[in-house]
Formats: sequence, structure tokens, C-alpha cells
Amino acid sequence: MLKKRELIGQESHILFDLMVHPEVFPFVRHKANSHDEFLFLTKHTIEAEEKGELISRTIIDEWGNPIGTINLYDIENGAGFLGTWIGKPYHGKGYNKHAKEAFFNEAFYELGIETIFMRIRKENIRSIKAAEKLPYVIKANESRKVVFDQLNAKEYIYDLYEISKDLYSLYMMRQQTANNETHALEA
Repeated sequence: MLKKRELIGQESHILFDLMVHPEVFPFVRHKANSHDEFLFLTKHTIEAEEKGELISRTIIDEWGNPIGTINLYDIENGAGFLGTWIGKPYHGKGYNKHAKEAFFNEAFYELGIETIFMRIRKENIRSIKAAEKLPYVIKANESRKVVFDQLNAKEYIYDLYEISKDLYSLYMMRQQTANNETHALEA
């Protein structure tokens, strides 16, 4: 479902073509207007990850095809900002939920992240609905007022959402318990 970003092969061409779709491009954090610029940004992303400044993964489908990216930017004190985009042909097919869970598992349990923030443009209804469907996400405009005010210093553009390692872990434990109960009933 996820793999480390790379520059070689067809991955960059496929991702660039998916990224520039008019329903995707406005919501991409690091926009590229050409394939060469996309390669440059990807190289910079890989280098920044090596320095511990961010985490970046390519989202792949069940056949190993690249379909988008998921990133944690601006990592500081065990917290960072999530940035995800998935190509238009893959919208509404469940890839977002699976990619996030794989990414959160890695970030929280392997890489020492404690808090993941999501800043979502208030007009990005699709992303707001997707975030609010996740039971481990809380809207943090009030509870993280300092961060919210920093994001919206000039004007109210973003809503702020938070995923804490503790809340995510509780959700995962409940899921595991529910799965165990289902298997026990089937036996």
C-alpha cells in the first residue's frame, strides 16, 4: 500500500500525470508545473527525509502502481502536518483510508511521531468529509488554538484536525478486539 519515494522508473511520470489533474492539483502542497520540476521536488523530498525533516511515501494500489503520495511535513517535537493526494481515477475507492492507516502505523510505531496534524482548506469539502469519517481524528481549531491561529494568521483558510498516537492506538485496539470477537463467533 505504501513504499518509499523514488526517482527512477515510470513512477515519477505516472505521479506527475495524476497530480496535475484539475481536481487534484489545487490541493497538492508542493505543486510542479512540469515533469522536470516534479523530479526536482521529489529529489528534494527524498533528501529532506534523509535529514529527518519529513516522511514521504508513495501510495500504491493492489498491483503496485503509484496512485498518489502521503507525507508528514514540518516535523518538530514529534509532530508534523499530513499532506495526502490521490489521483482522480482512484477517488472514492478506499485507498485513502488504507494508505493513512499504513502511514500512521509506520509514523507512530516505527518513527516516533506522537501527533499528526491535518490542515484542510475550509472549501475542500471532500477532504473534510474524509477526515471526519475517521474515528481517531478530532477537529482541533479550539483545542490547538495556537497552531490554528498560526495557520490562519492573515485570514481563516484552514480547519485544523489532529490525530494523536494515543487516540489512534485506542482505535486500533478496539478494531483488533472487534476482529477477535468476530473470529470467535465464527469458530
